[in-house]
Amino acid sequence: MADPAALVGAISDQRTGHGIPHAVSCRALGVSEAWFYKWRRRPAEPTNREVRRATLEERITYFFRRSGGTYGSPRITLDLWAEDWKVSVNTVAEIMAELGLQGRKPPRRRSLTRQGKRKAAPDLVHRRFDAVAPNVLWVGDMTEIDTGGGNAGELAELCWSGAC
Repeated sequence: MADPAALVGAISDQRTGHGIPHAVSCRALGVSEAWFYKWRRRPAEPTNREVRRATLEERITYFFRRSGGTYGSPRITLDLWAEDWKVSVNTVAEIMAELGLQGRKPPRRRSLTRQGKRKAAPDLVHRRFDAVAPNVLWVGDMTEIDTGGGNAGELAELCWSGAC
């Protein structure tokens, strides 16, 4: 859409200069009559809402730049709340989108084990998990078995070296 003030002026000029009704000019320019009358009554100076919005945009830009371009709307909203702004996360997100500010996404959590990188450990129990007596067959992830003698991985190293 063109500059609203210029559009209102053009519609008004059509009425005074050529006698074309506002309704026809509005329809030809693709704006509603309600929009035209609203803008025609509009004061020359910005409204309180526009001033607040402009100040909020400045603060959001300040916090975004100060963070090195990493903060998103939730974190910037917390900073604004610390300054006693009454604003929602969605409003901050909308303003950031209008300004083209996009925070860095947190890194995706990766699993510690990567499939296909290493050969699978040999299956020494041949998928038979029922032991004939206690303490004969241990099955599990060696890093997760809690033992009284310390880490199960350390215990396994001792057993492999013959110290068990």
